[in-house]
Amino acid sequence: RVELILSPTAFVGTMVAVDEPVVLLFVFAPLVWMLDNFSKERWARYASALELNRAYRGTVMLLSDVLAHEDEYTADHSRSVVDLVNAVADELEIDPESRQELEFAAMLHDVGKISIPKEILHKPAALTEPEFEIIRHHTIEGQFMLDRVGGLLGRVGGVVRSCHERWDGKGYPDQLKGEEIPLAARIVFVCDAYNAMTTDRPYRAAMKPEAAAKELIDNAGTQFDPIIVAGLVSAIEQGAPAVTTSDGVRALLANRPTPEGAAAAS
Repeated sequence: RVELILSPTAFVGTMVAVDEPVVLLFVFAPLVWMLDNFSKERWARYASALELNRAYRGTVMLLSDVLAHEDEYTADHSRSVVDLVNAVADELEIDPESRQELEFAAMLHDVGKISIPKEILHKPAALTEPEFEIIRHHTIEGQFMLDRVGGLLGRVGGVVRSCHERWDGKGYPDQLKGEEIPLAARIVFVCDAYNAMTTDRPYRAAMKPEAAAKELIDNAGTQFDPIIVAGLVSAIEQGAPAVTTSDGVRALLANRPTPEGAAAAS
């Protein structure tokens, strides 16, 4: 590190300069030059990282808009999952760096459904086994799409692939079990299930929040990670997060304040 080099050098230079003041010029001028260059390089790296982060967020927003164009229900569902995921992240005290990846995964966990035929996606009845197999493929399609972006979203793609893995290893597509499943995927899975249960669908009515919470608790340790279930149930008991609009989620992903009135808009 630079300070490990500068500290002893500065000490020696100061001691010598007691007898020879002119030494200050020859010792400290190069140090000032070195510090100035180091500061510029560090700022350039920070600016580059900030620009890359903005590009990732812009890509997430773009994919979210494409999903909304293709299937408004799935897009609305994903936005609601973002709210639930953030509530769980608060309960579990997830660190800020992990939260960004978690938010992206929540927003894009169903992005692979863009590739699913609409007649299957919007079927107003229970799916047949062959149709369900097609639906199951959406996690792999989502990972493939995000892998093509690469970087942070490539890592998010790995989470998206695992968002339907079960705690007991009976999920898909890789039958991962327990903590083999990425933490972000376990959180999204629980929040995804709760929102799906509490939303009206053509083939069934929405469950009441308390009934959906009981369903999560009954399946904790088999289908769901018990710790995640406890976190979501605790968040629900404190007041379920309000459903966020598209503008609200875009503001969240852009890391800026929610536009006035966005949360209350219909």
